[in-house]
Amino acid sequence: MPKPTIGLEVHVQLRTDSKMFCACPMEFGAEPNTRVCPVCLALPGSLPVLNRVALESTIALGLALHCHITPFSQFHRKNYFYPDLPKGYQISQYDLPLASDGYLTLPKESIAASFKKVGIIRVHMEEDTAKSIHGASLAHNVGYALLDFNRSGVPLLEVVSAPDLESPEEASAYLVELRAILRTLGISSGNMEEGALRCDVNISLDRGTRAEVKNLNSFRAVRKALEYEFQRQCERVERGEAVLLETRHWDEAKGVTIPGRSKEEAEDYRYFPEPDLLPLEIDVRWVEQVHRSLPELPEGRRERLASLGLHPSEAITLAHNPELACFFDGALEVGAPPKETANWLLGEVQRILHAGGKSLEETPLTPVRLAELLRLIQQGVISSKGGKALLEVMLTSDRPPAELVEALGLAQVSDPVQIRLWVQEAIAANPKQSEQYRQGKEALLAFFAGQVMKKSFGNANPELLDRILKEELQATA
Repeated sequence: MPKPTIGLEVHVQLRTDSKMFCACPMEFGAEPNTRVCPVCLALPGSLPVLNRVALESTIALGLALHCHITPFSQFHRKNYFYPDLPKGYQISQYDLPLASDGYLTLPKESIAASFKKVGIIRVHMEEDTAKSIHGASLAHNVGYALLDFNRSGVPLLEVVSAPDLESPEEASAYLVELRAILRTLGISSGNMEEGALRCDVNISLDRGTRAEVKNLNSFRAVRKALEYEFQRQCERVERGEAVLLETRHWDEAKGVTIPGRSKEEAEDYRYFPEPDLLPLEIDVRWVEQVHRSLPELPEGRRERLASLGLHPSEAITLAHNPELACFFDGALEVGAPPKETANWLLGEVQRILHAGGKSLEETPLTPVRLAELLRLIQQGVISSKGGKALLEVMLTSDRPPAELVEALGLAQVSDPVQIRLWVQEAIAANPKQSEQYRQGKEALLAFFAGQVMKKSFGNANPELLDRILKEELQATA
């Protein structure tokens, strides 16, 4: 059985205030063709000026991917004609990319085998094209294409991996890890649904002739397209047919890839140096400054969180969600216990947020307030069940947790006299079950605990209740 050989080309939209070569603002969802100027419309006489923040973001990603940052780089014109490319060429980088020869480490819990390093061939800068919107007019029975030039000139990075991936699952894990790095650096939203992260996949059998599937915009699409394309190529080989070097497209509705065009090589694009932009000479001191300013990256964060006693899956989830990880660390800074904080943050908090369709930032919950809730449970002021009820309210109210406990009547009852009275009442009201328990049916202990909890409105101290129940049931034997 042949093995798939997979490499990814990921296009990343950078999160900058303006476009790559002009001052037009970037705004996803803006009215079409309202964020444009002579430069990004390629009007005669307009000249590009490089966005410094985009350049620094590229250096940061290159360093995060363990790449070599070249001290001398330059832009090229990549020539091809398409309606969404007003100049007739794209400003990109060719033989002198800004970053090269790096790697990305996949966490071992996200793939079947142990952790592996995926080579990064290059990270280079370029500009995005306009957005094409295709449709059909039922009234006139013709097709049409609309162009939105708001996206034209948006800063774009292309991250090209080595063909080191060996399954659709590894390809998906690679994308998840790359997106986590981008979000941690704060240089891209990584939102595939907004087009901020787009992927072309190259797949071959045993490093033979490859096919490229273009413009995949979801993790699911990447996995499904690779699964289909691997099966398609296997079937061609079994029939004695050659796998063609070509570009293909993923049809989500039909679940198949369809032929596009024969695959271009570099010479087809007639690259030559961009005459309107000076070559880049990168000061090593600037690179060192960017390196010192890098935040804790997902790989290091996973190791630190695991050392705190978190389960590997919890460490991965937090490392892949920078906002959650910062919230988690904020709670720990004020004394919250790591394991319990992770359990509540990734469990009950996420469950309630998901049910309400909200994000954590849209609620008044803060790391300090979550730490206070956990402290109330730890001190026995409220039960775990009471904590869940309290959390529901804390996600909509900014009142102090202790004040909410009193207002909602959630304080845990730890008075042994009161609990014993409730226990005695429950035993007296259920003589048949009491006799069955004394005859060895110990599972009925949970029944009596439930009866007492009803009487206490769920506020009886569970540990104290369990001890008193056993004492009273044995005393009536």
